[in-house]
Amino acid sequence: MAEVRRTVVVKLDMDDSDATLLHETVEEYLWACNYVVRDAWQDDYKPTSKTKLHDRTYSDVRKQTRLQANLVQSARNRAAEAIKGVVARWQNGKKASQPHFTTPSVRYDKRSATFHDDHVSLSTVNGRIEAEYVLPPEGDNPHTKYLRDDDYEVTGATLQYRDATDTFYLHIGTKADVESEIPDEGDAENSTVLGVDLGIEQIAVTSTGMFWSGGYLNHRRREYERVRGDLQRTGTESAHRTIERMGDRETRWVEDYLHRISKALVQEAVSHGCDRIAFEELTDIRDRMPGAKKFHAWAFRRLYDYTAYKAETEGIDATQVDPAYTSKRCSKCGTTLDENRPSQEKFCCQKCGYEVNADYNAAKNIGFRLLRAGQKSPHGGATRHLALNSGTLNVNGGYSPATQ
Repeated sequence: MAEVRRTVVVKLDMDDSDATLLHETVEEYLWACNYVVRDAWQDDYKPTSKTKLHDRTYSDVRKQTRLQANLVQSARNRAAEAIKGVVARWQNGKKASQPHFTTPSVRYDKRSATFHDDHVSLSTVNGRIEAEYVLPPEGDNPHTKYLRDDDYEVTGATLQYRDATDTFYLHIGTKADVESEIPDEGDAENSTVLGVDLGIEQIAVTSTGMFWSGGYLNHRRREYERVRGDLQRTGTESAHRTIERMGDRETRWVEDYLHRISKALVQEAVSHGCDRIAFEELTDIRDRMPGAKKFHAWAFRRLYDYTAYKAETEGIDATQVDPAYTSKRCSKCGTTLDENRPSQEKFCCQKCGYEVNADYNAAKNIGFRLLRAGQKSPHGGATRHLALNSGTLNVNGGYSPATQ
């Protein structure tokens, strides 16, 4: 038997008063997360122990918020995970700054939420509210397969608010003990990875040679900035209201665009039989990427999140890998040199002469990074393969053409 975990995304339906309570809960929950981080940042050696952080912050957070005990503990745990992540990066010689929580979300466990077949009861800053699930008809969908199946047990959920649609969603975690869904050692040879490189000119490039241009996104972004600048120079109250409406429209448009790309990425993984999608690690991506702005970092994060939850409904895992040297390493022979990348667009290996689009080369290297992490042993057969347009490649260089 093996444990299988799946996440199901459910839209919530509730009245306006309950929605207001959830907004207030999200606001105070994020405040609690940031309070714990700020407290830890007073020390030269950042505490990561949940027990220590609990002793230092629990009473203050309870006094200064209306959160119930379980949500205070949830906020502390979330902050502790973020602090551990920063400390781990420092220990590996990487840059990392103080975490700050802004994404409107709350983690619920089975003490702070009660999950039913068609609705959920959630703890808020003023008692509990009940929200109905907006579910599709029973059929071939993840809601039927995981949420409505008695074999799957709900483990908890993350509440998220999407400003673009003014809607709350619940990402419900489930688990089950099954025999058939986890591949055994005999099936491991069929495990395949799709590598994805992110960029400004090409927002996403896959190891299978699919490109999604960032040109249209960047053009629309510049147009919005130009119009906003003109309105700001006008300085009237009407102009400021127009700027606010423009911001909402821009966010909705960008999120819709990213949703479409994430859907296409998942379909690319499905069509090539991939069970994992590898992205480059997003932390400090602005420092690594020339010309990247705060907007781009936000867009990359959104794209990864959208891809991750869409992929999970297909039984595909999305993960992030260390991007070190993936832009300078030859995906064909492994030579790593600064001179291999003479421009942003072109990659030319100085050793073997391999010439290819630089983003495509990086996408393959990102996939290879995950391949090597999943290798059985230095001497055993490779258990993972990189998806290419024409077939697959294992970590030892063994190529298998695509079957017709």
